[in-house]
Amino acid sequence: MYTVQMEKECECFKKSEYENNVTFQTQQEAYKYANIVAELMNEEFCGKHTFDAQLAEGDMFVIRVALNATAVSGCSTGVSCDAGCESTDDWSLESTEKSNGGSCGSGCGCA
Repeated sequence: MYTVQMEKECECFKKSEYENNVTFQTQQEAYKYANIVAELMNEEFCGKHTFDAQLAEGDMFVIRVALNATAVSGCSTGVSCDAGCESTDDWSLESTEKSNGGSCGSGCGCA
């Protein structure tokens, strides 16, 4: 038997239809379930956490829970920089021009 276990049950998980410690006959079934549930929780839940399925010791798959830094900081860019989310500078990670004048020291071009 293979078990899929939640590392920690956040409030969204407790309110959801999902269950902790679900067992399966095969490793493939457990693997598929763990990955699908983690993906669905990332899409459906409030966004304060991110979920990632991982193979653990023995016959276990664990859905790890981590704070979503983007949701916690309120920054929708997902880029960490001293200028913060209020920055109005016109730059992007895809930009072909490099700027060394940024105040955050990362060369991101923020001022």
